[in-house]
Amino acid sequence: MKKIVVTGGAGFIGSCIIARLNASSVKEIIVVDHLDATPKWKNLVGKEVEDFVDKDEFLVALERNKFHKKIDAIIHMGACTSTTETNASYLMENNYLYSKRLCQWAVAHKVLFLYASSAATYGAGELGFSDDDRITVKLKPLNIYGYSKQLFDLWVIKNRLINKVAGFKFFNVFGPNEYHKGDMRSVIAKSFDEVIQHKKIRLFKSYRKDYADGEQKRDFIYVKDAAEIVYYFLTHPAKKGIYNVGTGKARTWNDLARALFRALKSKPVIEYIDMPTALRDKYQYFTQADITKLRKVGYKSNFYSLEEAVKDYVSYLKTHSYW
Repeated sequence: MKKIVVTGGAGFIGSCIIARLNASSVKEIIVVDHLDATPKWKNLVGKEVEDFVDKDEFLVALERNKFHKKIDAIIHMGACTSTTETNASYLMENNYLYSKRLCQWAVAHKVLFLYASSAATYGAGELGFSDDDRITVKLKPLNIYGYSKQLFDLWVIKNRLINKVAGFKFFNVFGPNEYHKGDMRSVIAKSFDEVIQHKKIRLFKSYRKDYADGEQKRDFIYVKDAAEIVYYFLTHPAKKGIYNVGTGKARTWNDLARALFRALKSKPVIEYIDMPTALRDKYQYFTQADITKLRKVGYKSNFYSLEEAVKDYVSYLKTHSYW
């Protein structure tokens, strides 16, 4: 690899992908992002990159063919990732239209294109969590964020680009470099200080009889594993399609809480609180990535267990350090 563009490169997953690239001595990286008045610039401190370009300026320059002779791959992680964002126009512009223009350019110029989708596309999980394309076209997301990601997946499939690009349906990713995300941070990140100061953690109550409080399940994947999967596809450019990025093993929120207490050598104290009314009909009670397709394409690496990942992450949280 010579030169790689990472959109959303100052963000959570994007900056961790850059850390993984640097670990393999890849330094010719163009970071594309929009920083505004956020502290996410700190995710780039200490990383070796070649340039930074604002996301709007980059797309214009790209379409004017100022970069095409230099770029080998585009890792498109840039998006509005707020699952509670209600401005549909903003989400469609950032998550669908921008992605479409970027992909069109990459395909036209035979540049490797890897992009972020989301497990939010699975909605309530009524069709399961298979990344088979025949299932993908039938999915019904519960919120506009999930729909904006689903729409791009559908565009890729309908325009017969599924054998020309690679997409990643990220499940519940957590780990270092998410500090700037506010309410969108993982429960581990949001609860760390509370456990330190008040020796307790708060989780949402369940509003379904078949799930006890805290027993709702998610496929939690450590960001280092997520970055490793993206790196695999970058270094195996013949591998195409849309893939789940999860561990394939659902764990409960109670498991997550207990792992945090264990990592901090503290007695578990869990308080169950009301879920905001606006979230109750959009809440996923169970997610678990089917990673059969990922394994079949040749990805063999093991994943951090939930307990191992939380322990590693706590080492970052204690010092508010970055990967």
